[in-house]
This record gives sequence, C-alpha cells and structure tokens, in this order.
Amino acid sequence: MPVYEYRGQSINISENDSEYLGYFEAAREHRLVVKKCLDCGLLRGEPGPGCPWCTSLGWEWHEVSGKGTIYSYQIVAHTVVPAFRDWAPFPIVLVELDEQSGQPNPGDGLRLTANLLDGNMEPENEENVAIGRRVEVVYMDGEDGFTLPQFKLSNEPPRDQVWRYQT
Repeated sequence: MPVYEYRGQSINISENDSEYLGYFEAAREHRLVVKKCLDCGLLRGEPGPGCPWCTSLGWEWHEVSGKGTIYSYQIVAHTVVPAFRDWAPFPIVLVELDEQSGQPNPGDGLRLTANLLDGNMEPENEENVAIGRRVEVVYMDGEDGFTLPQFKLSNEPPRDQVWRYQT
C-alpha cells in the first residue's frame, strides 16, 4: 500500500482503492479525471459507488479539462488539519467544471472542491476570491510522487456576474 507524505501528513492509498487510486494516478501525470457513468453517461466529481443521477454502479475514469467557474467558496480561518495550519486563512473553492455545467438539470453541474492557489502555489489572497471567477486546475507535486489537483484563477473573463462576500 503506497504511503505518501504531503505537507508533513501521511496519506495512505490502498492498491485496491477504486474510489481514489485512479484519481491520484492521473493527478501524478497532471491529468484531472472524474467518474463517468457507463449507463447514463453523466460525470460526477465526488467519490461514491453509485451514480447520483441513475444509481448505476458502472463507471469509468474520464479526463476533463480542469477549467471551470467558482460556484461557491469558503475562507478557512482556523483548521484542525496540521498540514494546513501555516496556510490559514486560505480559500477552499467549489468549482463547477465546464464539461457538464447545467446538466442534467439547470441547477446541476460537475463540481469539485479544492484549495485555490496563486501562481506561486500558495493560498490565493482572499480579496481575489469571488463566485463567478474563472479557474483552471494546477498540480501540486509533493514528496514521494504524490500530486494533488488544486485550482488557480485563470485569465479568462467571467461568463456571468461575479460576487464576493464583503467583509
């Protein structure tokens, strides 16, 4: 079983872990993959055995562009995860990927959660984070071959209105 070290934290990914292993193998190659249902063809980002749209258990890994829009976000002011204490406060974003925006229904989409980083692979400044901002995947390469997909702001103009919480 591979044991990786990421920011001082041990991460264990079993060789027979169908929920995560393929995701992290693709990330090591700087590719972003999600699950594609073999019955209805819809994509899903979060792990789980069944398709949330048709409940099928059949799926395969499917590569996506990694481009999307910030759907929601949170600024983590205090974390209990020791690996990220030096980052606080830092933004976590819920990104709606372009591949399935508004599907299968207008309020649905293919969404992933990750940290939002700047060009130096450090947490993005809070004042730059806003719902509607365009993002793209970046890969944070750690020790021992472990790579974690993250997002950074892209140079693409927003497709719709931009909103951020005013402090």
